[in-house]
Amino acid sequence: MNKETQKSRAEAFAGLHRKGDPLKLFNIWDAASAGAVARAGASAIATSSFAVALAHGTGDGENLPLGKLVATVAEIAPVVDLPLTADIETGYGKTPDEVAASVASILGAGAIGINLEDGLIGAKGLVPVEEQCARIAAARGAAEKAGIPLFINARCDVFKGVSEADQSDALLAATLERAEAYAKAGASGLFAPWLVAPALIERLCKETSLPVNILAGPKTPAVGDLAALGVARVSLGAWPAFDMLARLEAAAKNWFATGVAGAG
Repeated sequence: MNKETQKSRAEAFAGLHRKGDPLKLFNIWDAASAGAVARAGASAIATSSFAVALAHGTGDGENLPLGKLVATVAEIAPVVDLPLTADIETGYGKTPDEVAASVASILGAGAIGINLEDGLIGAKGLVPVEEQCARIAAARGAAEKAGIPLFINARCDVFKGVSEADQSDALLAATLERAEAYAKAGASGLFAPWLVAPALIERLCKETSLPVNILAGPKTPAVGDLAALGVARVSLGAWPAFDMLARLEAAAKNWFATGVAGAG
């Protein structure tokens, strides 16, 4: 992919984030799943770190080597004529310079966006705000050096593990504080997974300058309701991979039990 194409896809991807008219992402894990989702009418392609790791026989949490992630992105990019955003978890680096190097590699593979989270790998708690801002700034610097207006979807894990009943104004305030700091550091959007309380989602969308990404799930409002709350992006995470594997297992069980092949 030439740089002008990559740049135009990055610009188009940013334009798909509209409050009240959310971008719907059906997360994928390899070239085949990306092609299927593209043919289904996707506006953009997004990887799930959990699903990519699962496809390689390992667990989430940067257990998949960066080289394999980069190779996967490089395999996906040529088969879809769409913007491609990659979940790089915490950036595969303990320092801003290491995060910048990871981002440069992902850009080189053809991505135009990333998810960059503030949770701690293998531990509870969040990366301190100042440290996370330095990581975001490093990612932005790597993108500017490459000449690509990278969409940095800053994932904020304040609500991780918090039930809807315990989702409070105080947690929202902490999220908003991080959101504005991340925006100043160079973030393009805010991803608030596990936030499901409609009133808090609406306030977040109104009070942050960043377009908000919500993770769809059984306790999350429907996409139409999220649109009315001001959400700009809705993603599915690893659910598509789980669903596909469950269907594959069911089809295999039927084959072994009956010897009758399904559609194919």
